[in-house]
Amino acid sequence: MAPSDFRDNVAVITGGSSGIGREIALQLAAQGASLVLAARDPAMLEAAASSCRSLGARAIAIPTDVSDQKQCERLIAAAVDEFGRLDTLINNAGISMHARFDELDNLDAVERITRINYLGSVYCTHFALPHLKRTRGRIVVVSSLSGKIGVPTRSVYAATKHALAGFFDSLRIELETDGVSVTVVYPGFVATDIAERALGPGGELLGTRPVSKRHVMSAEECARQTVAAAASRSREVVMLRAGRLGQLLRVVAPRIVDKITRRTVERGR
Repeated sequence: MAPSDFRDNVAVITGGSSGIGREIALQLAAQGASLVLAARDPAMLEAAASSCRSLGARAIAIPTDVSDQKQCERLIAAAVDEFGRLDTLINNAGISMHARFDELDNLDAVERITRINYLGSVYCTHFALPHLKRTRGRIVVVSSLSGKIGVPTRSVYAATKHALAGFFDSLRIELETDGVSVTVVYPGFVATDIAERALGPGGELLGTRPVSKRHVMSAEECARQTVAAAASRSREVVMLRAGRLGQLLRVVAPRIVDKITRRTVERGR
């Protein structure tokens, strides 16, 4: 299916107020999709929806904290109430964390990031699935290379991304006869504000970027690859060549991959 076939497609996008989610929304809006954007900040969310409407798309903003199961249920219900069906669910909402596990003051941040990054996608998928089965729709998950390879100072974040991989890889098999595709994308570092909103060892917002913005993918390019993968119903996309090579090398020389990953993080600090 070509990317232009998102015309009249009804899509829910979590984390749709900024970064990758906002860019995906804009690109789908340009193709004529009808959009339901979800995020926690009402003002930013409405601004993103307004930008989509300026491109000629129908778009509504539903303030949502995906860590809350009831709010996820309300989000999907609002989408179906507004547009009568659901064709695509894009699970993009997430927060990051930069801390060694042994630096954590307590485990509150572990629960918070798990509820947002992992359970938020599970909740939204659960409530969306009956509608997606009716339309033989799509589930798209924006993960991270940290969901493929362990990364120092990202141990908790990487765990949530590995959990996404396990859940959605299994769900893909379960849904094979239902016509619902599951696409997981694995970006590397992307130029968004997620790093500035990352949690520190005490669960506090860092407010600064622990990694350099040099040599990172733009949000626009990440969104373009995500939309293309969704359109073709690809199984998964590992976006960086280094990431793809790392997957191959990890099979035969995992310790070398560990060393490369550690040095990459250290250089980025």
